[in-house]
Amino acid sequence: MLSAAVCYFMWGLVPIFWKQLADINAVELIAHRHLWSLVFVVGLLAAQGGLAGVAPALKGWRALGINFLSGTMLTANWLIYVWGVNNGHVIESSLGYFLVPLVNVATGRFVLHEHLRPLQWTAIALATLGVAILIYQLGRPPWIALGEAAAWGVYSLMRKQSPLAPLVGLAVDTLLLAPLAIGFLVWQHHTGAGALGRVAPQQLVLLLSSGIVTAVPLILFAYSAQRIRLSTLGLLQYIAPTVQFSLALALYHEPFTPDRLISFGLIWFALALYTFDNLVVQRR
Repeated sequence: MLSAAVCYFMWGLVPIFWKQLADINAVELIAHRHLWSLVFVVGLLAAQGGLAGVAPALKGWRALGINFLSGTMLTANWLIYVWGVNNGHVIESSLGYFLVPLVNVATGRFVLHEHLRPLQWTAIALATLGVAILIYQLGRPPWIALGEAAAWGVYSLMRKQSPLAPLVGLAVDTLLLAPLAIGFLVWQHHTGAGALGRVAPQQLVLLLSSGIVTAVPLILFAYSAQRIRLSTLGLLQYIAPTVQFSLALALYHEPFTPDRLISFGLIWFALALYTFDNLVVQRR
């Protein structure tokens, strides 16, 4: 439980890290994050003697397709999130992760044809109403939040279809997209627009450590997911967007008008119903 709590708290604080790199193109940030995550994860697998599990995962078109889509959705989620944080939308970025559990429930119902309980239907309806009110207030859909939630929802679905262990799965996902990340970084450097050799030394250190910032929480998550109840893990996951939301208000002073409290309140109430329903079923 401590491992899960630390994982989600780190994810909640990660906007502070990305804000230090706000003057670097978001796509380049994600390319670096992708590359150095791969280096860190492969090194960790090598230390554990787990590299033998990577090669079999690359055999067969179905496995390749699942893991390529999984890696693409994870990268899309990262890109939307980092762009949102570095462009002053931390509140909307946190909303995306508040919506993730409900998107997963809806995916289970409409894609995997799972049975939903009455309180789960109620939670989805309330969250939908909250998003509709937010669209009316903003005059546009909250694209950052919806994009994050949708990308993570597809990523979760692909992870569910994949038989790979979490660390091997992350290695395969990043490996399949590594040629694109490396190609983009080489092009950026060739054109003189790349961050390497151009940014301040402290930013360079942060850039090269982005793999550690990415992989450590994922490893803590994988460790905890195998050892505590899923309902407990689901309850703890709200630490991350709550910390992000608090940072947006207290540290970055993003505007949060009283009328937006209505839409957020409906979504939070939907999450409370969803969590209560999970706890009741788990107790049974």
